[in-house]
This record gives sequence, structure tokens and C-alpha cells, in this order.
Amino acid sequence: MAFHLTLKSTIQEFSKRTWQRLSANQPPFLQFEFFAALEDSESIGEASGWIPRYGQVTDEHNEIVAVFPAFEKLHSYGEYLFDHAWANAYHQHGLAYYPKLLVAAPFTPVTGNKLMVAEGVNKTALTEYVFTTLKAVLDNDNYSSAHWLFDAPRSEQFQTDFNYSQRVSVQFQWQNHDYLNFDAFLARFTSRKRKDIRKERRKVSDQGIDIKCLSGDAISAEDMQFFYLCYCQTYLKRSGHTGYLTEAFFEQIYATLRRSLMVVMAYRDEKPVAAALYLWNETGLFGRYWGCIEEVDGLHFECCYYSGIEFAIERKLPIFNPGTQGEHKLLRGFEPIRCYSLHHCKEPAFQQAVEQFVKQETLSIEHYFAQARSAVPFKQTE
Repeated sequence: MAFHLTLKSTIQEFSKRTWQRLSANQPPFLQFEFFAALEDSESIGEASGWIPRYGQVTDEHNEIVAVFPAFEKLHSYGEYLFDHAWANAYHQHGLAYYPKLLVAAPFTPVTGNKLMVAEGVNKTALTEYVFTTLKAVLDNDNYSSAHWLFDAPRSEQFQTDFNYSQRVSVQFQWQNHDYLNFDAFLARFTSRKRKDIRKERRKVSDQGIDIKCLSGDAISAEDMQFFYLCYCQTYLKRSGHTGYLTEAFFEQIYATLRRSLMVVMAYRDEKPVAAALYLWNETGLFGRYWGCIEEVDGLHFECCYYSGIEFAIERKLPIFNPGTQGEHKLLRGFEPIRCYSLHHCKEPAFQQAVEQFVKQETLSIEHYFAQARSAVPFKQTE
């Protein structure tokens, strides 16, 4: 089968129906409406250093058989996987690391196969075509490198044949083992830790805080406005800016992706004091952003972890991904998972250096993974 790859400068060059057909059974971050909101709100674009270059693959009948979200990156911010040392090495040798070609969901470190392929297509042949063809794209468009972030794992043979280095990282994710309710989940813990979690949740209510989980049409425009205030507060405290995503972005996903939104709202005396935003569909629950206008002991854990777990159990969702980093998640029943990304530098010497770096890093990552796995406080009989 003959394939042809082209790169598009806007999601609007695709029909929504075609993109949605190919992205079926994928997380909300790979849906048409998500990318449209990012573009329309100018959360991505040339000014932000995320220039859309969406991949489209057609067959010999000019039918679209695969798509993937790609971006020309002018920096490495908002990726949640750090390669600044690689950029510095390029600079020290008088070479430009930027622009680079990045396949990812912007600002979203959620693992999934970014190459979305139509049913009935030879996925192996198409994957090999895309990864091979991207090397020619690097030369033609003067990119230093290609990166597939938080993607499906690839075999060692694939990495060798196509000269991509696979980098491993660790996140913490909650797994649904067909729990009937939150108490059934707690039953997996040691007695001591089970008591700690119950105490931690009770502490929030004892401080006069009421929690509500709102989804779909139950979320009001006022709820989203308050959430955005909290979102900006969090980034101002942490980074000194108001966040990568604009208010217009959240307004648009409220209008177009409301069925995939869930907001945890915290109230004191019926007035909101904190909010956390989640996206979800049948693939799982994904906690993304949180903030508060009043500091309450234990409220972050309730809004960002425990309420999310309860929601996932109620909706029978397979996983809950609360975001990156944070070993404290282990003590609350989130288990370590491996995440994978692929990297190819067109300069052979740098590709060899990246390969060596990744091999050394993987040894330490695997040691960290084993330590994290042993720290989950489930009963040893499991």
C-alpha cells in the first residue's frame, strides 16, 4: 500500500468527522475540539512557540488513513519531559536545536498512541512509513530533531531499524480494579494507611468545607470562571505567570467539550474556595488543573485525588491519571507506570549521544520505578 504524508498548519484543514473517526477511543486531549480550542484561543500558535504541523497520511486512493498531532517547537516549555541539556549541547557546538518537530498533545503528559490509524490499515507498515518519512521532513524543513512524547512503547528492533531512541519516565496512576465504592478501594491498604486516608478526608470536612463533583451540564459558566481564577492563582504562585492556557481556551472547551469535563468545587459557607478541573471519557479520568483562593489543610488531596477516585469508581472508568510527578501520590493508592517517548536527531553524533544518555538514564529510572512500586501501601498479600 502506498502512503503519502503531509503536514497541516491548522486543525481546520481536517473535517471534524474524519478526525473524530480516527481518534475514537482516545483521551479527550486528542479530540478535534481540544486542538480547535487551543488554536482559536491562541494558547498555541507562533506567538506561543507551538506552531501546528498536524500530520495527515493518505493512501493510494487519497483516503485519509491516519493523523497525528505535531508541532514546530521554538522552545521546550509545556512538554513535561525535559531536553534542555540537549538544547544546550547543540548551542555549545554552534548548532540550532530549535525549531524541532514534536508529536504530542500540548501541555498534556498523557500516554497514548499519537499515531491514530483507521481500521483495516496495516498499522505496522504505516508506522514504519511515518517514522521513516519524518526523517526527510527534518532535512526539508530544517528541524534539528523529531520527538514523540508520551507515546506507545516501541520494540528494541523498531528503535534500531529506524534510529529512534526510546526514553522512559515514570508517572503515578490509579488503576480501577472493579471497585464497588471508595471503601472497597481502601480495603486494599494496610490498616494504618487506611485510617490515615479516612482521617485526611475527615479533616477537610471538619474545617467546614463542602465538596461537590460537577460534570457536563451541571457545570455552570460561573463555575468555570471561578476555576479559571484558581488556575491563574496557582501559576502565579508557582511560576510568576498566569498559565499557558488562556481564559478563552477554557470558555471554548466549556462550550464544545462540556460532556468531557468534570469540576470538583470546594465551598465554605456556600462560597467557593477551591476548584480542580478534570477531563474524562471512556478511556479514563485525567486530572489537569487546580487552584484555591483560601489555604485549607488537606484540601488539595481531596480535590485532586480522593474526589477523582470516587468519580472514576462511580463511572467505572479504567484509570485515573492525576498529572505528573509527586511521590506523595503513592501513599494514596496511585501506582507507578512507565511512560515512553521516542527521539531522533538528524545529526548522527548527537543521535549517538542521545542514545547513550537514554541508556544511562533508563537504568536509574528502572531503579526508581522499583522503589516507587515497593512504596505503595497495599497489603503485602497482594
